[in-house]
Amino acid sequence: MKRTILMAFLLCACQPESQQSLAPVALTAEAVGHFCQMNLLEHPGPKAQIHLEGLPGAPLFFSQVSDAIAYMRLPEQSHPILAVWVNDMGASGVTWDDPGADNWVDAATAHFVVGSASQGGMGAPEVVPFAQIDAALAFVAQNGGSVMSLDAIPDEAVIAPLSDAGGDDAEYTRRLRALSQKTGG
Repeated sequence: MKRTILMAFLLCACQPESQQSLAPVALTAEAVGHFCQMNLLEHPGPKAQIHLEGLPGAPLFFSQVSDAIAYMRLPEQSHPILAVWVNDMGASGVTWDDPGADNWVDAATAHFVVGSASQGGMGAPEVVPFAQIDAALAFVAQNGGSVMSLDAIPDEAVIAPLSDAGGDDAEYTRRLRALSQKTGG
């Protein structure tokens, strides 16, 4: 009996650790925004999800792509970010009111339209992701803005200035520059 238990223990100890899945998770009625804790399916515009180390199968969902990018740039994160997925707004059948449940593209390879007239799910200006550059350029032709990579998106496009809440613009600018230097932006 002791030998069987010892063998079972040794077999378990020798098995490689299971890898955390970084695959995108489809949006469902249970998906709620990380910041707002509201059902994502009730809000228009593209969504995002971030997979964190040590939290398998439970990505953080965001009501707006710009919120996810802001989260990525904030220093208060509790876990390392392993993957970021955003809705491909150029996917077949996608509309602003129904951005899709499983049309995810890796944020690192997406093309983002910044500065368009589009508002996201929480009513703030939105950064709109596309898998294909041609779809992003077509969106710009209709809605304005510029196409950028994830790293080129300015902090101002995703992090609201403190002055909107009665803060000091000079202090906001100082903190934003400090944050950009930390993240290499």
